Amino acid sequence: MTAFQQLAKPSSKRQIVLFGLLWLIFLAPFFFLTYGQVNNYTATLADVPSVVYSWEKHIPFLPWTIIPYWSIDLFYGLSLFICTTLREQTIHGLRLILASLFACVGFLLFPLKFSFPRPSTDGAFGWMFDSLELFDLPFNQAPSLHIILLWLLWLRFRAHTPIQWRWLLHGWSVLILVSVLTTWQHHFIDVITGFAVGLLVSYLLPINTRWQWNYTGSPRSFKMSKNYGLGSITCFVLAFVFQGAAWVLLWPAVALLFITLGYLGAGATVFQKTPEGKISPSAAILLLPYRLIAWGTYHYYAKHCRQPSMVNQHIVLGGRPLYALQTAAVLDMTCEWSRNSFSNGLKYCSQPQIDLLPLSAKDIEQAVHKMDNLAQQGAVYIHCKLGYSRSATVAVAWLVHHGDAQSIDSAVKIVEHARPQVVLNAATKEQLNDWFIHYHINRNR
Repeated sequence: MTAFQQLAKPSSKRQIVLFGLLWLIFLAPFFFLTYGQVNNYTATLADVPSVVYSWEKHIPFLPWTIIPYWSIDLFYGLSLFICTTLREQTIHGLRLILASLFACVGFLLFPLKFSFPRPSTDGAFGWMFDSLELFDLPFNQAPSLHIILLWLLWLRFRAHTPIQWRWLLHGWSVLILVSVLTTWQHHFIDVITGFAVGLLVSYLLPINTRWQWNYTGSPRSFKMSKNYGLGSITCFVLAFVFQGAAWVLLWPAVALLFITLGYLGAGATVFQKTPEGKISPSAAILLLPYRLIAWGTYHYYAKHCRQPSMVNQHIVLGGRPLYALQTAAVLDMTCEWSRNSFSNGLKYCSQPQIDLLPLSAKDIEQAVHKMDNLAQQGAVYIHCKLGYSRSATVAVAWLVHHGDAQSIDSAVKIVEHARPQVVLNAATKEQLNDWFIHYHINRNR
């Protein structure tokens, strides 16, 4: 058993509590040392600017919102103890460390200060504000560490909160979000940059999936990575040249950068889709510009291939379903989207594969094994985005594996006859033949 598998196993409550306490013993002084030192350093600078929009002067000062503002400290501590595996707890702890490091780098590179003089506050709320100001000077603004942590903590509590109680989690999280403005601790720019950094931290350190790297060096892979890389660079350049509203182009720039890495070798792992068909919230938001493009092309081409194609009594081939399925099981080869409602109630398995690249022989073998398991339920609907390539490749291999075809060429003809739109190029056929030699023949010797 690998270290990854060992950490991913459900852990005893005693282990979680013990390691949670060790994490807190490290994280508490780490936070105060890094955050406090940077704050004190910025206070020594001669001129620290502010970035504030004119409409922000209309944000009211609400003293009572210091309560949800302070409550994030409680959430911070509890978050380490609600984890169910040591892997989840370890990655969450690393996220908290990375959050502080990223924030402090931002504070040092782009020092800012809060520009509104806070009104004096009496009573319990006043005491809470006074306590806060003992270590929190009006610096360390962008990105807001409060917002970075809020996103990371919300992800953990969301994963462990029963559905019927999530409204309470979401509502209180919104209060914490608003409180950074209504306590006059942060300006709006701090909130936006804080959310962006929090999103990046959670994306770089996924909990339910793993990063993988396997660059094939194929001309197709290089071509796709070059195209998306140029798109990313273009968006970066436009954002920095025009600035202002053009800063929003940083979003597609980052999204296309990670898609570029996907075609360079990270593959479908950039989408962080689980075997159960769920894409992580971080990947869903960060890669949204690309996913919107993919959604548009899907609907444009889907009008030509809306109907599924029955290959034989075991296999139905098609695109991402937008219709009720008549099969007993579903094999989802897409990486761009989460499982949709049309597969609910059916035996389901996802094997995410990046679009427009041929499956490797190893990927094909994995899909064949998943098909064996799904086919025990009855007919299987195999789909990718359009049902042209990724899913068709699996259909060809399984026809040979199941004995419905004696060779790759004969299986290709069966699939092409059932669905004439399929695209099985030379590179795909090469991988199919490689699978046939190294896996299928060896298995049947």
